[in-house]
Amino acid sequence: MATYDLVIIGTGPGGYVCAVRAAQLGMKVAVVEKNATLGGTCLNVGCMPSKALLHASEMFEEAGHSFAKMGVSVSTPKLDLPAMMNFKQQGIDGNVKGVEFLMKKNKIDVLKGTGKILGTGKVEVFADGKSQVVETKNIVIATGSDIARLKGIQIDEKRIVSSTGALSLEKVPGKLLIVGAGVIGLELGSVWHRLGAEVVVVEFLDRILPGMDGEIAKQFQRILEKQGFSFKLGAKVTGVDTSGKTLKATVEPAAGGAAETIEADVVLVCIGRVPFTDGLGLKEAGVVLDNRGRVQIDAHFATSVKGVYAIGDVVAGPMLAHKAEDEGVAVAEILAGQAGHVNYDVIPGVVYTTPEVSSVGKTEEELKQAGQAYTVGKFPFTANGRSKVNQTTDGFVKILADAKTDRVLGVHIIGREAGEMIHEAVVLMEFGGSAEDLARSCHAHPTRSEAIKEAALAVGKRAIHM
Repeated sequence: MATYDLVIIGTGPGGYVCAVRAAQLGMKVAVVEKNATLGGTCLNVGCMPSKALLHASEMFEEAGHSFAKMGVSVSTPKLDLPAMMNFKQQGIDGNVKGVEFLMKKNKIDVLKGTGKILGTGKVEVFADGKSQVVETKNIVIATGSDIARLKGIQIDEKRIVSSTGALSLEKVPGKLLIVGAGVIGLELGSVWHRLGAEVVVVEFLDRILPGMDGEIAKQFQRILEKQGFSFKLGAKVTGVDTSGKTLKATVEPAAGGAAETIEADVVLVCIGRVPFTDGLGLKEAGVVLDNRGRVQIDAHFATSVKGVYAIGDVVAGPMLAHKAEDEGVAVAEILAGQAGHVNYDVIPGVVYTTPEVSSVGKTEEELKQAGQAYTVGKFPFTANGRSKVNQTTDGFVKILADAKTDRVLGVHIIGREAGEMIHEAVVLMEFGGSAEDLARSCHAHPTRSEAIKEAALAVGKRAIHM
């Protein structure tokens, strides 16, 4: 019987990063993976393939609409969807091979099969009708999340699809109906809209991007509408008739009222994700779940069973790959007797559309609700030199700072490369920096990042360029 210091179930960003850090700290580590490839949802059917298609579709749209005004003459671009899907697959393969290399480099054993916890120190691995039990000092549950399903609507991944099916459509739908105006729906909607689909988004709430700063969400909705998206907010899809050539979705007001029918070629259901705990034997092992089906942990990632820990989408907090990675590092360090820690107040979020949306820290709504006195500094990209000359002026930067101490509490950006720009705010906030600190840091000219400096100056009502 194999014996380990640590066995991790799941090899998504949380699981494989935890494994690498634990191995660096001298532990004998094994990972259990039920799928044919490592990397979990993120690398195989989530973050990575969607970014490949977002990039490729953006290039397609740029070639068709933006090159000419820059003096670059090209013939009308033609879409080769199989080739674009191949481009996506090359990216997936490269990343998956990268994780395999990391496992070999760090001498981590990969146990292929489905993992089941038999209690403290024992994991059963099922594969090809056989099972083996491995002994270990510690177990980390890193099984991630699964798509949330809509009652009464059957996902077949052909016409009614989840995010997984939406990444592999065989042709561009004439009309795409998206259920849910969260990050995943807007990103995948952007891909297919650029490639020629008419996109309608139905959202139960009265706004898009739930949880993001309200002002940012409003402006972003206007930008997407200008691009050609249409939104039905405060509405719900109650059923989809699949009997005809086109799908017929029944849409009702969330508050009740007369239903309408929307026809579509493809319906994409992306109403969120749920923790994946099936088949892990958690109930039998005595691992307690909370009322939302998440594994309950203490401040050190420990579950109710001694020697069993959990990280990532399967526990509370934002379902983000980088949050899972940080938790993976923290739990490995705790097991090695170090002080592993995650600062949940400074975890950035990004929507990888064009323009991008990024945020870190508190929203204005959260500060109001908490009764926190704050100041706001805003700066539009229309007043940013680099954005002007590139004609990419959509969006703005918004900085929220403590009214008394000037400490930065939240930063929100809509704009090109917003996902890259947010990190100077992350570093600043991690070290308790103020808007004044940011305003007095020299920024290269001309860059889009100057808009962040100007927004920090605007907190003190002294922006230079507006």
